[in-house]
Amino acid sequence: MTPKEAVSFVTENDAEILSVRFTDLMGTWQQFSVPVAHFGEDKFEDGYAFDGSSIRGFQSINESDMLLMPDADTLFMDPFTEVPTAVIICDITDPLTGQRYGKDPRYTAEKAEQYLKSTGIGDTIYIGPEAEFFVFDEMMFENGTQGAGYKLDSQEAWWNSGKEGNSGFTVKPKGGYYPAAPVDKLHDLRTQMALHMQNIGINVEMHHHEVAVAQCEIDMRFDTLKKMADQLMKYKYVVKQTAFQNGMIATFMPKPLFGDNGSGMHCHQSIWKNGEPTFYDEAGYAGLSETARWYIGGLLKHAPALLAFCAPTTNSYRRLVPGYEAPINLMYSARNRSACVRIPMVSKSPKAKRVEFRAPDPMANPYLAFAALMMAGIDGIQNRIEPPKPLDKDLYELPPLERAGIQQTPGSLRATLHALMEDQEFLLRGDVFTKEQIDSYIEYKLVNECDAVDLRPHPYEFNLYADA
Repeated sequence: MTPKEAVSFVTENDAEILSVRFTDLMGTWQQFSVPVAHFGEDKFEDGYAFDGSSIRGFQSINESDMLLMPDADTLFMDPFTEVPTAVIICDITDPLTGQRYGKDPRYTAEKAEQYLKSTGIGDTIYIGPEAEFFVFDEMMFENGTQGAGYKLDSQEAWWNSGKEGNSGFTVKPKGGYYPAAPVDKLHDLRTQMALHMQNIGINVEMHHHEVAVAQCEIDMRFDTLKKMADQLMKYKYVVKQTAFQNGMIATFMPKPLFGDNGSGMHCHQSIWKNGEPTFYDEAGYAGLSETARWYIGGLLKHAPALLAFCAPTTNSYRRLVPGYEAPINLMYSARNRSACVRIPMVSKSPKAKRVEFRAPDPMANPYLAFAALMMAGIDGIQNRIEPPKPLDKDLYELPPLERAGIQQTPGSLRATLHALMEDQEFLLRGDVFTKEQIDSYIEYKLVNECDAVDLRPHPYEFNLYADA
């Protein structure tokens, strides 16, 4: 879409307001709104000014002025506003130099795609994330000096089966995968979400209930790296807004429920060159080419550092724990969902050959996570990194001695951030990530998340120690 076509789109859809949006370093959509009278072709040259010092991880107060440059191809009509509102996603530039801003996550994704082409390995990378989420009827929490706690509820939850007036047909612990209504009480809500997504340009393939109480998944068709990151930001917006307008609360927090499954975001990846897939070889294990095998080698080698972007919260490591069905084992396998990297075997088509990295969760900033995954894979290809031999056994049922030889993902956000400190050279190639960007990310996460959680007493500690 050209700037002229973008202005026409706004006019033809009777928009009265333009929502100007961008993504901060941690992966949250930020926005402000302007009357459409202040949106013309000139804005694609002049941009919109904003205060970069007020955005976490961005500028210092003495360098606060920044510009947002609209991307005409991202325009869509917001399906939730009372007043007709058009939405446009923007890139960030420095007003003094006119250069793109190095900490802009969307710019990182764009540079990642350019870097792939420069290597000659391929010209296109496709990403297909499977983002899971929870929808609760009630979500309360409080934190203070004198106390802390939270409470979640859902009408379909098993713990409500004994309440007078309950609706029945509840979801048992770990019993929510693919039930039909009336056990699945969120079908109509997910359908609303899916239709909203389709109306704003997201290609929805299916939706279903997931394993845990109140847990859902809506699957999008794969797309190129930066576009898929844009789509995931739209996806999360639609999920949260649709739930909110139905009096419910949606969260992408990976592990809100004790004793039930957490939410992941399995990321399917494949590299193509000149319109042909590079990951397929009929003679290879699971139909994988050497290129795909080395790509997996890169993912597994750099997994501890990757998780700083792909499983980026302290809560992520309530899900990624040993002894459960979490994909923490740094192995690869065909079909085996207990491995960190799985090779889906649902199609014999060379075009369907891909690798699935299962450790990420939906709290990830998609621009940074997808770019980091690709950079790790390319490092594997360039250096012909061989992964451990594939293992098709159930990794959770292995004898202790055999299991002891399998490396696992780090057990905390702090550990992954320290891994990123030590292992980041592969991300800096081609200036895809910048040192300043990574340092700002690590500093924010350590102080505002790791330290903030570690300094607070945990409610369960009172069960353990209060009577000591």
